[in-house]
Amino acid sequence: MLNESVRALEARKKEVHIRWIELLSTERANSPLANPDTLVYLIDTTFDSIIDSLLKPLVSKQEISLAYFRTVKAKCSCGKNPYLAYFVAAEQAFLEALINIQADSGPLDPYIRDSTIKDLYSVIRTIALKEIEDFCSLCQLRKDLVQKRILSAQ
Repeated sequence: MLNESVRALEARKKEVHIRWIELLSTERANSPLANPDTLVYLIDTTFDSIIDSLLKPLVSKQEISLAYFRTVKAKCSCGKNPYLAYFVAAEQAFLEALINIQADSGPLDPYIRDSTIKDLYSVIRTIALKEIEDFCSLCQLRKDLVQKRILSAQ
């Protein structure tokens, strides 16, 4: 991703933050931890992590496919992971800001436009997958934990 685009996103931190909260508020909180009023305190740290990752050389970024993101969501057997809706809202808030930046920049080379969006998705999804998997690893409702408890109780 071009550093100018990343810096322009960084300059729109307040705008992204507000939109992120709006998008989180439209989601139904499926647990107390998924309450937008709780998640709002994570936004600044996550925003900074995304910007920092976008500034790293392209070589260090791994491409994450939409299918893999769906696989991780499917691993959350209880569906109560607060990061599921949190990162979908993050992705949309960042994408909207990036599209506005690109529109303000005038005509862009389609390759640059597309690779910039791809980089944004890649970084957000990489961070999202790590956080989602970490949270799920602690979940007491995981199928494998429940099955182990049943087997040990027998």
